[in-house]
Amino acid sequence: MKVLVFGRTGQVARALIDRGPGRGIAVAALGRDAADLSDPAACAARIARTDADAVVNAAAWTAVDAAEADEDAARIVNADAPAAMARACAARDLPFVHISTDYVFAGTGTDPWRPDDATAPVNAYGRTKRAGEQGVLEAGGRAVVLRTSWVFSGQGANFLTTMLRLARTRDALDVVEDQVGGPTPAPAIADACLTIADRLVRREGQGGIHHLSGAPDVSWADFARAIFAVSGDRVAVTGIPTAAWPTPAPRPANSRLDCSGLAAAFGIGRPDWRAVLPSMIEDARCAHARD
Repeated sequence: MKVLVFGRTGQVARALIDRGPGRGIAVAALGRDAADLSDPAACAARIARTDADAVVNAAAWTAVDAAEADEDAARIVNADAPAAMARACAARDLPFVHISTDYVFAGTGTDPWRPDDATAPVNAYGRTKRAGEQGVLEAGGRAVVLRTSWVFSGQGANFLTTMLRLARTRDALDVVEDQVGGPTPAPAIADACLTIADRLVRREGQGGIHHLSGAPDVSWADFARAIFAVSGDRVAVTGIPTAAWPTPAPRPANSRLDCSGLAAAFGIGRPDWRAVLPSMIEDARCAHARD
């Protein structure tokens, strides 16, 4: 099987490139130079001429705070481009997997969000991602929208690498404690995308919206404590409320996701983020040493 991936340098795109060959899957990844999501028509044209068996969109505008200042530009990347991709896939009957986010929800309460729960994004990023979901589903093809949360890996900019970077110069950190979610390893998301794509190629599994997040659910502060416990960095973490750490874009307090539908439809369970922390930390340290 061959999979066309939009994205090449992001966390999930890198994991797709790394993990595809081991599963006998050829991955053709397109960076911004080959497929700029600010040009939805060009992205659709790439799909129109691909020889791939399935398409995965692992690219997005992920700068949450920057989206507040330029929602129109974020909407083109996060909504117009995925919708154009989905229509191009539907026209050729190609399976399409699109990665979305827990930020489509209001973030209230404490119950895990189900795929069919009402959405109510609290920021521009969430609104553009929700519009992208709607465009993908309205295209009418063999498509899965995979919502995930708190993506991390040993490469790129994410919470894990930020904590390790700060630990090099700090012995105490204030970290938000009233936001709770499931940290999700990028390789687990990549594996899920490849499994879903393979099943859709075989015309198995159920399309629509599915959720994938790591387990167990935890606060940002407790995630930081877990990272330092494994890394051996002597950093004291003080939990603080969101109000003490204001950002241009508000964040949802409850990012818990109900992932039972994904397990039922595709046999994919929630990954234990604690199990991969040692390898992720080693990857991050190797990347820092190379830099």
